[in-house]
Amino acid sequence: MDYSFTTIGALIGMAVAIILIIKKVQPAYSLILGALIGGVIGSGNLILTVDTMVSGAQSMISSVLRIMTSGILAGTLIKTGAAEKIAEVIVQKLGEKRALIAVAAATMVICAVGVFVDISVITVAPIALAIGKKAGYNKASLLLAMIGGGKAGNIISPNPNTIAVSEAFQVDLTSLMIKNIIPAVCALIVTVIIATILSKKAGTMVSDQDLEKHADNKKLPTFIQAFAGPLTVIILLALRPIFSIVIDPLIALPLGGLVCAIACGSLVQFREFAEFGLSKVAGVSILLIGTGTIAGIIKASALQYDVISLLEMMKMPAFILAPIAGILMAGATASTTAGSTIASQTFAQTLLNAGIPAISAGAMIHAGSTVIDSLPHGSFFHATGGSVGMNIKERMKLIPFEACIGLTSTIVAVIVYLI
Repeated sequence: MDYSFTTIGALIGMAVAIILIIKKVQPAYSLILGALIGGVIGSGNLILTVDTMVSGAQSMISSVLRIMTSGILAGTLIKTGAAEKIAEVIVQKLGEKRALIAVAAATMVICAVGVFVDISVITVAPIALAIGKKAGYNKASLLLAMIGGGKAGNIISPNPNTIAVSEAFQVDLTSLMIKNIIPAVCALIVTVIIATILSKKAGTMVSDQDLEKHADNKKLPTFIQAFAGPLTVIILLALRPIFSIVIDPLIALPLGGLVCAIACGSLVQFREFAEFGLSKVAGVSILLIGTGTIAGIIKASALQYDVISLLEMMKMPAFILAPIAGILMAGATASTTAGSTIASQTFAQTLLNAGIPAISAGAMIHAGSTVIDSLPHGSFFHATGGSVGMNIKERMKLIPFEACIGLTSTIVAVIVYLI
């Protein structure tokens, strides 16, 4: 075994980072400070610690570049109204009687085409509240439908977390997205079932004031115009697995944004859309750099060897490390992106050495990262609750149901691997 830091040091570093995040210290700084403290405690060598942190951060640069360019697509979809139009059409086609299915499916699709999961929920929220008011659904059922749909879409999307996992395991982004289609569909089904059960319970209903807050009379593009950008991305990313023609996400995602702007007749505003998109991915990009520092320390520690030894003592198969790592790391950071990144960066080589195919290991980690990623010390918890005007107490009650949805996709991802 060759390692530079002790398991205790790595665990203390993670604990410090978690405590600081819970205390509302900026997550990137929390992770960097946790890495520094954990590294020094685990090795007693400040120079080695800093060098390892820098190396870990450097390993994230390729992911950060792709994530930065993905902001062009996301920004264009949001600012042109394309994302809202896609959601609106899905809800209209399914109708009031299938409102919860429509809301969940709309959020899933919006997230799957490249809009970040929290923004997907915020985008669909006005439509969900309007149809929920007419159909008589409470806020809890509507929000869970959106969150569950977002979780399902997130594991099959070209979003930051998917990009980070594909980079860590050196697998094709499109193949990783396709691998989790069945888990995503199962998560969507469970979402609708649980949301339907919640809709029959007493809860806060949608008020006229809620609808007034989201009132917006902006003109939306047609569905064909709105879907032109996402369709371009789908086609370009599909060229690799179908025809072995490699179009990197670094090119495919911004091209999709450009096509969307042209199709919507908003090419003049394209620069503004790109700037808006960059503002949305800047936080994630900075977070990933901070994530890289602590991932570097953990990766160079004895933790992965001790975890494998523990699994062997408990007679558990090595592949179980993938979903467990995703669950724990995402829960610790309250972030799908940070959790899946730390888990994949830390345990990728260990899982590969154990004979687990890279694509399967990545898919299981990714699915696992959606189980408890929405805890209160993360921004997703507050952003989604705020999208429907829900207080913290009400929002907290949804966490167990969200975990059930994430656990569904995780279990199915494991079953798909075993088959």
